[in-house]
Parts: sequence; structure tokens; C-alpha cells
Amino acid sequence: MDFFLNPLYNAVSWVLVTFHDLLSFTNNGDLQWSLGIIALVIMIRIILIPLFVKQIKSQRALTALSPHMKAIQKKYKDDRQKQSEELMKLYKEHKTNPLASCFPILAQAPIFFALFTVLNAIGKNPPEGKGVLTATDAASAAQAEFFGAPISETFLGTSSGTVKIVTVILIAFMSATTFTTQRQLMVKGMPKMDSSNNMMLQQQKIMLYLFPVIFAVSGVNFPIGVLIYWSTTNLWTWGQQFYVIKRNPTPGSPAYEELEKKRKTKEKEENRDQSGTVIDPENTEPGQPGAAPGQRKQPKKKKKK
Repeated sequence: MDFFLNPLYNAVSWVLVTFHDLLSFTNNGDLQWSLGIIALVIMIRIILIPLFVKQIKSQRALTALSPHMKAIQKKYKDDRQKQSEELMKLYKEHKTNPLASCFPILAQAPIFFALFTVLNAIGKNPPEGKGVLTATDAASAAQAEFFGAPISETFLGTSSGTVKIVTVILIAFMSATTFTTQRQLMVKGMPKMDSSNNMMLQQQKIMLYLFPVIFAVSGVNFPIGVLIYWSTTNLWTWGQQFYVIKRNPTPGSPAYEELEKKRKTKEKEENRDQSGTVIDPENTEPGQPGAAPGQRKQPKKKKKK
């Protein structure tokens, strides 16, 4: 198993050590190791941007296929196998994948595991090196603290009140950012649909309340350093989702309708003349107030007697 994961151990530990060395001018070991973890998140999320774009396209394709999916589910409601076959055929015809939304999460999973392993090695007594992280580096990292809590400590593995408080705060932050991300997606980022029949909306509702529970249960087993990674990536996801909903919302969603309304209002404002009259270029005669610039009124021809 380590044979396949060693490249990941090397990559994760290299990023940590590199940023630790780059920040050596601060003479603050705590800051160096903590920022190294944050830098690791930023690098990974930048690399995953193409997958995120693919995820958005897949979600929108599934939204467009929703009426067809409902029709198939209704037609073959008594034949699950046939229903699955027809749905897969539909996905294939439109070149979409319902699992594409999971790709960014799945892509991060090996990195997450590698970081967990590296930090666990640091937390051993004595600290052990992993990847390109030497024993000396591991000893230094083991002493690094995040708001007074060693980044290699876990909630269940210590009696330190500081570690427990920092862990609870990070878990609460992770839960809040995830809840907010899912809620803004449901409220503004999804087309208006019948919630009783829409599978995607039901899944979003489950995730809205399930993820905070998962964080609470699993977070107490993870080192502080892993929680820093998790909190940072959740914050990135929130910002990324906010940007997409604001700038490029899903057609048919409340955010899309709001954006279209703003665009129409802006167009009307641009077509107003200084007196406040709405300009209609097609019905405005040249030379009249509101006529397009550069045009002049043509002289009328006199009728012959």
C-alpha cells in the first residue's frame, strides 16, 4: 500500500517543508507549519479547478434532464432494473455523469489521507519523518502550535483543554461553512422544482444536515493540522460557490432570475436620455430628443402641385 502512496507522502511533505523554509524569515515555527498546510490547500484547489468546472457542467446537464428523468421514473416505477437502464441510456446520450459532482471530493481524498498519515507520524513519540520530511523536521513540526494547540494533537488523544477548545472551534467553523455553502446552493443556485419529486434537491437537503454531523463525529479523531486543512478547503469551496452563483448562476435558478433582472434594468438605464425618457431607437425619429447620435433629420420632399 505504501508503494502507491509514497508519491503522495513525498508531495504533501515537500509542500509543507518548502513553505516552512520559505517563511523562515518570520522566525515563527508555528506560523511556518500552519501556513504550509494552508498553502497545500490552495495548490490542490487550483489544480482541481478544471474538475470543478466539469462538476458545474454536469450538474446543469442533470438539471436540464430532470423532466426526462421524472418521465422515466414514472413510466418504469414498478421495474427498477428497466428504470436504471433507461436512465443510464439517457446519461450516455447526453454525455453526462451523475457522479461528476463527486470528482473534486474523490480527488482530494488521497491528499487528505496522505496529510493525515504525515501528521500522525509527526505526533508519534518520538516524532517520525514521512516522505521528504526528515526526523529533524518532524520534531520541529511536532512543537508547532495553532492558537496554542500542537498541530499533531487530536481531541481524543490529549487531556489538554486548549487542544479540545481549538478542535471544537475548527469543527464548528467547518460545519458552518459547509452548511452555508449547501444552503446558498439550495436557495439561490438551483432551479425552482417540485421538492417532493426532485432527487437532486432531496440529496442536497440530506447533505445540508449530514455533513455537520460527519464533521463532529470524525473531527475529534483528526490532528489539528488536518482540521486546519479541512477548514481551509471548506472556506475555499464556500467562496468558489458564492462566485459561481453570483457571476454564472444556473439557468432557471433564483440567482439567474435576479441576474437577468439586473441586466435588463441596466440596459434600460443605458437607454435613457438625460431627461429621463426611455429611448426607443426603432420608434424615435432622427432629430428628435433621444435620437441616436450622428443622425440628422432628413428634409421632407415638397409635393408637386
